[in-house]
Amino acid sequence: MTGVVIIGGGHAGFQCIDSLRKGGYTGPITLIDADPHLPYQRPPLSKGYLLEGAAPDTLLFRTATYYSEQSVELHLGVAATAIDRDNRSVTLSNGVRLSYDQLVLAPGASIRPLKVPDEIAGQVHYIKTLGDIDRISAQLSNAQDLVVVGGGFIGLEFAATACKLGKKVSVLVRGTGLMNQNVTPELSQFMLEQHRAHGADIQLNTSIETVSRLDDGSFEILTTDGRTLSCDMLVAGIGVTPDTRLAEAAGLECDDGIIVDAQCRTSDPVIYAAGDAVSFAHPLADRPIRIESVQNAVDQAKVIAATICGEQAEYDSVPWFWSDQYEFKLQMAGLHAGYDRVVQRGATESGKFTLFLYRGDKLIAVHTVNKPADHMAARKLLAAGVSPSFAEAADESLKLNGLLKR
Repeated sequence: MTGVVIIGGGHAGFQCIDSLRKGGYTGPITLIDADPHLPYQRPPLSKGYLLEGAAPDTLLFRTATYYSEQSVELHLGVAATAIDRDNRSVTLSNGVRLSYDQLVLAPGASIRPLKVPDEIAGQVHYIKTLGDIDRISAQLSNAQDLVVVGGGFIGLEFAATACKLGKKVSVLVRGTGLMNQNVTPELSQFMLEQHRAHGADIQLNTSIETVSRLDDGSFEILTTDGRTLSCDMLVAGIGVTPDTRLAEAAGLECDDGIIVDAQCRTSDPVIYAAGDAVSFAHPLADRPIRIESVQNAVDQAKVIAATICGEQAEYDSVPWFWSDQYEFKLQMAGLHAGYDRVVQRGATESGKFTLFLYRGDKLIAVHTVNKPADHMAARKLLAAGVSPSFAEAADESLKLNGLLKR
């Protein structure tokens, strides 16, 4: 059997399957994923899944029936260990070899581990897979004092969930603010105040110096700024690295990710790649970028499927992201690197406002808090290359969608 072989069962892998079949592809499709579960959504793991106590099946993209009806061959709980480009085959960890006409790499990113003693490493929790969350859930009911290391989306979403569950939460952030790589200082400061208002002890400019396990099973942590913390649960969200191991071993070009072109082709014309592990040129960026978001994974997978189906497609979607923390929905559209002006619409104290980010007089990104209509309009403005004047951006009486018609 040849056809399309997909490595990775996350958003990109599933979307590629769905778009191939909807696009009329009738050949064999094979999915390989080291995770033993049917492909499922990852974002809820650090958001509502723990809080709501939902069943794992609610996370599935589709049930097993879908894959049977779509004639998709599943290899779950096994990893792809090697790609033979000359013979167009993939070797799995169970010794099985699969041939392909086209290969799609969607390996995602690998968790960056916390540097702790070996005897403690296995007790640190991370948030990536359903298995990770099941382990956290099993311990969380008996845990009262939690330390979260990392001030990015994942760590803060988990911290917010834990606070809602009545836990005592301390968050150690190496940088000067929250989500520094993803949002403006204004939004970072706003969310810092919200986390503290909800009871989270946010400690900036610090991290773990040493950590030890006490006789009662709790952790004792000495921070780099000299504080001592104790906790009965340690969770880390300190970033990820693109999983390029398989691609590099196969001789594909990589540089902070698997390098792809506008059709998401790698340096091998029959091998494509999508998602968190991919580095690519984007019309909104002045250098190759790598985007860790559901939107990016899904849209790149759609481009790959369209290309395999013989259509002309290029990836140029406006990037967007979101994060749910407490009652606040943060939505970011565009790429904000290099902005030099922020224009605000709406009062910060209202908990509903929009930040327009400019480079010169060109709008390059929009960040919103509890303003979904502004977010949707901003994505359209950015896609159309429309830049409101600073006065228009600040004027709440002006409908953003109306600016598209001028």
